[in-house]
Amino acid sequence: MKEAGHQPDDFMAGLGANERAILERVPTEGLRRFAASVVRTKMKLQFTGWLQYVIPLLPLALLLAISGVALLLGLSRVAGGIGIAAGALLAVVLFDLVTVKFRIRLPERRPPRNDHLSAFDLMRTRRSCRSFQTRLMSDDDRSALFASVQRHVGASTIGATPVRLEYIRERLTVWPTVNGSEFLVAIVPLPYDREAVIDVGRTLQKVVMDATRLGLGTCWIGPGADHESLKRHLGERFDPEREQIICTCAVGYRSLYAPLFVRVFSAMFRRRLTVSELFFSDAGLSTPIDITAPPYARLARTFEACQWAPSSYNGQTTRAVVRTDGAGEVEGVDFCATTTSRYYAPVALGIWCANWELGCDALGLRGRFEPRPVPADQRALPRYDITWRPQ
Repeated sequence: MKEAGHQPDDFMAGLGANERAILERVPTEGLRRFAASVVRTKMKLQFTGWLQYVIPLLPLALLLAISGVALLLGLSRVAGGIGIAAGALLAVVLFDLVTVKFRIRLPERRPPRNDHLSAFDLMRTRRSCRSFQTRLMSDDDRSALFASVQRHVGASTIGATPVRLEYIRERLTVWPTVNGSEFLVAIVPLPYDREAVIDVGRTLQKVVMDATRLGLGTCWIGPGADHESLKRHLGERFDPEREQIICTCAVGYRSLYAPLFVRVFSAMFRRRLTVSELFFSDAGLSTPIDITAPPYARLARTFEACQWAPSSYNGQTTRAVVRTDGAGEVEGVDFCATTTSRYYAPVALGIWCANWELGCDALGLRGRFEPRPVPADQRALPRYDITWRPQ
């Protein structure tokens, strides 16, 4: 990063582009240096697997401080109550360290398969798995997962650029998921191709739904993965001169043991926008559709499937315009991104496409996706990328 009349700030060396962009907004160099040290500490804790357990220590310290002040003021009952709360929080942190960080725990049962669920119920049931059991996948489940990867990677894509999903079996440290030891890594050619990024979301989401059917937990991981570590574990399967990693997905058996912070984090990002906030009848996204009225009612569960599609930090950056013809039938659905994100928004849009496709298949509706190329430098929003047309 450069400022007018200054050399690049060397204290920002090693930080990612997002972190540097945020620190650029800090008004003075002294504050920037302090913020950079905080960010480095956070990243160190994050990629050594300690951040999930350190964060609860902050409210613990605050509770102890308040308890101490109350005691000094002679408010012994208040101090005692707050002290009990602090003790309970400390007990939870210690329990998490023993059972999750150091993996000293009772054996857990393997989760059941979800063969009884419909495609819609499966998409609604699936949640990000933030904590995995210590056991690896069974050989049968891993073979079924690999077969799913092969089937969906080999299927037709929206763009012309190939997508690869590579498997890593290592205890990688990712954020905020804990104890993941099996991962799928999405790789595309190095030159930026937005349609390829969309295809990553579409392809991997179909694998994720197959994994959910098997009873496996999955977690999409974007900025929480250390790409340099991924490249080392991929070895000769990755060419940094020609390829780039888009995202990672942890796969395995869901664990009941999860750090307090991870439980709170997961609960915070569980809420979804309503269908009326996601689907519209006009390109300006100002007129919501009524999914209880024709011709939309037939597709109601498919709309809901997209509503529950995962996205980075549950940003829900995708919207859709449902167009009708003169006879009042759906003639097309235009999917668009509402942010200028080059990676997270198109991946999320691709996930929507997968859920839409799976929903239409369940309803017996056939259709095709058509890309809508736009200039690479376009900044106007919403950005329309894909159209689905019934056949």
